[in-house]
Amino acid sequence: MKYEAFMPEMILTELEDIVGQENVSIEEGERLIYGVDYFWIGRMWSDRGKTPPMPDFVVRPGSTKEVSQILKIANYYKIPVHTWGGGSGSQGGALSMAGGIALDMKRMNRLIAIDEESRTITAETGMVFKILEDYANERGYSTQHIPSCLTCGTIGGALAHRGIGIMSTKYGKIDDMCVNMEVVLPNGDIIETLPVPKHAAGPDLNQIFIGSEGTLGVITRATFKLFEQPEARKFRAFLFPDMTSGLSAGRDIMQKMKPSIMRLFDEAETVSIVRDVLGVEHKGAFMNLAVEGLEKIVDIEMEAIIDICAKHNGQDLGSEYGEKWYENRITFFYPGHIMDIPQMFGTMDTVADFAHVEKIYWAMKEAIESNFPNVRFIAHCSHWYEWGTMIYDRFICDNPPQDPREAIRLHNNIWNTGVRAAMENGGVINDHHGIGLKLSRLMKEQYGPAMQVFEALKKGLDPNGIMNPYKLGL
Repeated sequence: MKYEAFMPEMILTELEDIVGQENVSIEEGERLIYGVDYFWIGRMWSDRGKTPPMPDFVVRPGSTKEVSQILKIANYYKIPVHTWGGGSGSQGGALSMAGGIALDMKRMNRLIAIDEESRTITAETGMVFKILEDYANERGYSTQHIPSCLTCGTIGGALAHRGIGIMSTKYGKIDDMCVNMEVVLPNGDIIETLPVPKHAAGPDLNQIFIGSEGTLGVITRATFKLFEQPEARKFRAFLFPDMTSGLSAGRDIMQKMKPSIMRLFDEAETVSIVRDVLGVEHKGAFMNLAVEGLEKIVDIEMEAIIDICAKHNGQDLGSEYGEKWYENRITFFYPGHIMDIPQMFGTMDTVADFAHVEKIYWAMKEAIESNFPNVRFIAHCSHWYEWGTMIYDRFICDNPPQDPREAIRLHNNIWNTGVRAAMENGGVINDHHGIGLKLSRLMKEQYGPAMQVFEALKKGLDPNGIMNPYKLGL
């Protein structure tokens, strides 16, 4: 918004009155911090010496009541609000593209309760997820939400973009793990979803706000399931001659059991990243998986998995590679193993049923590599369902344009080409990284007339349009 005369100072003192002078800032050096998350364009823009999008105010609430009061002020002045967690998102979903308030939630990081009878854990959403997992581990439990951003992403961030962890094939996505939530609506009203998610009392309100990326309100507290630590967790690795046989094996496994981990890498990724980290010196489609639970059941399931993979010409590589993969599960994302600037890169994760997923893989690979000769395409399937799987597909450009505007043009053209190839062949725009700013323009193409459902929710809950504008196609 455009401020006149001393109006910013008037708004500043109102915000300070809520959270304290020490928890509000308008200093440029501090506001710059909120101009860059893990979105490639944002990082490149700053790397090229350009000024990133910045909020006008950085505000750090310490309670749900304070969040409510801040949103009431924002509504009165029609100031945009962008909720900020750990800044680990890759879609630009938290960037202050319209200025306004960056609502940094990290002061709200308190553990509320552990209910061992109901097997749930409740905390404020500014808590880094690793801290929540540590609290669960101290009691002998796990949330089983173990994403690559575990040590830097917050609870609120995981809920906002419907995140996922490496154990999802058995335990589900974050929306499967969440029991109930407290949410501050854009007008400042504080609501709670029902105590449990499985009921016939109308639609599940959890699912309205999970995945809404800060466009419909601010999630301030959440309760999650707890799981006993498994008695046994056993690993296995297989090498398939191609993606077709690996996908068929994965489908048959999912019809009979639920491994906690199952990852199938295409040949391009097998001979690059997997080889570098695990030392796999084989060509083909590499699969690693884990089965966990009661040891007797784990042994039976593993025996059945070995039989299924043999049926699909999978070479049994034993347990060593699987164990090594688990030990290095976050190493893949450390410097030296993950793509980084000055490279241009992105993860176009899509999801589809088994009838379409291989066609999507080849369509995306063909579209990217034929239209952009200097761009590599690698992929793996890392989260599986009874009906299908997702493709964690990545493009890599080693020598992108140095001119930042040309770099944005190339980046967006690659994304448009790859994601449209997925949608045209039965895929969904994104599986778990979210939409944010990066894919916002493609939401209407994905949903068509159904987009009016989201737009009606937005208009009803946020008539002034203050919540995270330009994200999620809203």
